[in-house]
Amino acid sequence: MAKVAFIGLGVMGYPMAGHLKTKGGHDVTVWNRTGAKAEKWAGEYGGAAASSPREAAAGREFVFMCVGNDDDVRSVVYGDDGIFAGMERGATLVDNTTASAELARELAEAASEKGFKFVDAPVSGGQAGAENGALTVMCGGAEADFAAAKPVIECYAKMVGLMGPAGSGQLTKMMNQICIAGLVQGLAESIAFGQKAGLDIEKVVSVISKGAAGSWQMENRHKTMNEGHYDHGFAVEWMRKDLGICLAEAKRNGARLPVTALVDQFYAEVEAIGGKRWDTSSLLALLNRN
Repeated sequence: MAKVAFIGLGVMGYPMAGHLKTKGGHDVTVWNRTGAKAEKWAGEYGGAAASSPREAAAGREFVFMCVGNDDDVRSVVYGDDGIFAGMERGATLVDNTTASAELARELAEAASEKGFKFVDAPVSGGQAGAENGALTVMCGGAEADFAAAKPVIECYAKMVGLMGPAGSGQLTKMMNQICIAGLVQGLAESIAFGQKAGLDIEKVVSVISKGAAGSWQMENRHKTMNEGHYDHGFAVEWMRKDLGICLAEAKRNGARLPVTALVDQFYAEVEAIGGKRWDTSSLLALLNRN
């Protein structure tokens, strides 16, 4: 049993912290910007709620963090009430936020200067993956730091891998999102085509999903897409944040991402028609507009 803190109890962090307590049996203290949510979590899982990131991190061996973006990370890590102000030498900060590789390297350097360990560990699998403890976790950091954190991370994961030094986890997550963007657009176009052709989408997918066209998106999203239901899953605004990180990194490293840039524009159109919180599969809604 480890002494653990979890910072950020959104749709991902809330169940992830829960698995650390129930599956791992760890001693968990949580903090959330909305204190009532931290109190609710503590009541549900039997852990403790702290009044600040600093208080949550005090005396903890591992501090996990899952917040919104680079600015949110900095706001809870630095400062008098931040995570670093509470951590003790030798403790490890694990950042599950999907953020920039540049920030991961910054945090790794700052942590090292203070005698802390750091692992960037963005996740994939969405809300369902978090709730089921079946996330894929892509990590960056020193091998020894990763090895120590891995057994704890596994409480909410089905796959945990070290991709390289600090920032490598975030770069891997960018590759993941680039793949998803193209896959979802292709699936949306395929379903729109099939609907226009008068085919039974369920029958078609039952066949093509078993071949080279098959994907997680096809298996898990074709039904709701065919029915025009998008009030669930990974929100368009979150995907646009992630794709923005991908495009910014590509600009730095010289990679060409023409399809990713185009799909990001399509998501901007989805937002414009009121789909900011729709699932990413809502790309089909654009194709079906009259």
